[in-house]
Amino acid sequence: MRLVINIFLFVVIIGLVWLLIQSIREPIAFNSERTKREQAVVAKLMEIRKAQEAFRDIKGGFAPTFDSLRHVLMNDSFRIVQVFGDPDDPNYTGAITYDTLYYPAIDSIRALGINLDSLRFVPFGRGEVFEIQADTLTYQSTLVNVVEVGVRRSVFMGPYADPRYARYDKAYNPNSIIKFGTMTAPNLSGNWEGR
Repeated sequence: MRLVINIFLFVVIIGLVWLLIQSIREPIAFNSERTKREQAVVAKLMEIRKAQEAFRDIKGGFAPTFDSLRHVLMNDSFRIVQVFGDPDDPNYTGAITYDTLYYPAIDSIRALGINLDSLRFVPFGRGEVFEIQADTLTYQSTLVNVVEVGVRRSVFMGPYADPRYARYDKAYNPNSIIKFGTMTAPNLSGNWEGR
């Protein structure tokens, strides 16, 4: 009888130790995986933001789709106007000349290390793409271009997209969006900046 009680207590102790280890391991694994996945998504959003800024430099607005973004950056050029002479100097007496140069946008994009073919895909998203919106709006009596690109955390968090993981971080919400830009103001800031 004593042997049976000892074996039972041993099994209970092993079970409690296992539960203790799991209760420590789960939040560590969650925080580690969340950090890794969010950093990958933020890095991709920063590339998309650079690509959108390049598109704006060429076309004057933002790309409403990844197809148009890719097409323009692959096939169009940046226009650079060089000014010879000083048009702002009233004492300058020489001739002022302008020279326009064109540089292929793809060269700049490659120099930045941006892959236009995979730009639309969310890291850890199993083929899902970022949501993209671009338009113009009147802001403080001026027509401005706006863009917003983002993705819900549930798309890239995989097994950690469950709301129950919020118990390890009260600010965690798998339905929240990680993004840059906004459709209500001319702002390209990311919501991960300033944290």
